[in-house]
Formats: sequence, C-alpha cells, structure tokens
Amino acid sequence: MSLPPAPPLPRARVLALLAIAALIVGSFLSLKLEWAALFSADAARNSWEFLLGFAPPDLAPALLKKIALASCETLAMSALATVIAAQLGLLLALPASGRCGRVAQPATRLLLNVARAIPELVWASIALIAAGLGPFAGTLALTAHTSGVLGRLFADALENTAPQAEQALRINGAGAVNAFLYATLPQRLPQMLSYTLYRWENNIRAAAILGVVGAGGLGQMLKYHLSLFQMQTAASVIIAMLLLVAVVDALSFGLRRWLTR
Repeated sequence: MSLPPAPPLPRARVLALLAIAALIVGSFLSLKLEWAALFSADAARNSWEFLLGFAPPDLAPALLKKIALASCETLAMSALATVIAAQLGLLLALPASGRCGRVAQPATRLLLNVARAIPELVWASIALIAAGLGPFAGTLALTAHTSGVLGRLFADALENTAPQAEQALRINGAGAVNAFLYATLPQRLPQMLSYTLYRWENNIRAAAILGVVGAGGLGQMLKYHLSLFQMQTAASVIIAMLLLVAVVDALSFGLRRWLTR
C-alpha cells in the first residue's frame, strides 16, 4: 500500500525559506572569513603557546580564598537580580498581556523591548555612572535586562492561557484579582518558574562577564589578572567560573525537571 503524496508547502513558507537561505549565503559572502589563516600552522602554534601560559593554575591558599569570596559575590549578584527581575517582570507582564487596557499594552511592550534589547554590558556602564564600581552596579544591570526578558516571556504565557477557568470564577462572583490569582496564575506558575530558573543560569554567565567593566565578582578579578598578564592566576579564576556555572546549571536543571513533573 503506497502512502499518499505529501502536500506541497505553502507559497509563503517556501518564500520564507528561500529568503533565509539567501540571507545565510549573503552573510558568508559579505564577511571576510579567513579560514586558511584560522587553521594555519602559525595560528595553531600561537594558540598553543598562549594556552600553555595558563598552566599550571595558581592554587595559593590566599588566592583561593579571594576566589571563593568573588564566587559568592557573583552568585549573589545573579540570584538577587533574578529574584527582583522576576517580580518586576510579572508586574509588567500584566499590562503587557492586555489585562490593564489596550492603551497600556503597547507602551509596556515597548518598555520591555527596550529593557531586553540593551545588553547587560551597556546597562552596567550606565549603572556604574550612577552607582559606582562594585556588585551593586552589576546587580542593577542584570535586573534591568532580565526584567525585560522575563516580562515579555511572562506576558506571552499569560496571553496563551485558556480563559475558561478565570471566567468561571468571575461568573461566580470572584473579583478580578482573586480570579487571576486562583485560576490563571496557577496554570502558568510552573512555566514562569522554569523561565526564571533558566534566566538565572544566564545571569551567572553574565555576572561573570560584567565584572570586566568593574561590576565586581569573578569577572573583575579576571580582568585585573589578565591585564597584568598573570595567566596562571587568571586560570584559577576561569576554573572557578566554570565550576560555578556547572553547579548552577545542574541545580537549575534539576529544579526545572521537578517543576514540570
């Protein structure tokens, strides 16, 4: 028994695929990608010599103590920024999802787009002017960017929620706030928590990078030692970054699996 032929792709989808393919080809043609130089013997030798400068890592007790404190600082920055951003994101998601009138929806969505479109490094540069060097500026930068990301994700989740449960409570006399808290929010809370945990993973990496501009944590240590060409000390900081990211990734993955059971 022969299978029926597959239906043809819609014309719009074919045109979209062709446009994407043309964009990819145009990107390769417009960029000066020197593959021969990348895989040359000189490039391999120079890269190997550079990597050898990091070995062996500096394991002095005094340095390890500083690295441990900087790791805690980076972890605290990311966790605090994620918690604050989740709360701000939920508050902004309500008008962004159309629950506070059609006038507030486009304005709130524009605000969320601006917040998430500006990279963390730019937010950190702005925060450094206002708050000075240190982890406070890094926390503000992560909070601003993550609020935009989570606010948009939360708004989309609320828009895609089936309204029947909330409507049933409203028909039976419940107020708008109670109907949202007892009907809509419980349906989307596991998904929102999953988004929040995933953003925490990203904020760990971002917090390490923000230290490069003076926002504290492991990144600030890394920039300092690299600028002095103390490669072995920088290697210890990099290893601490990798371990911290791995631990948070594993913890976040386990929590997300537990929430989605």
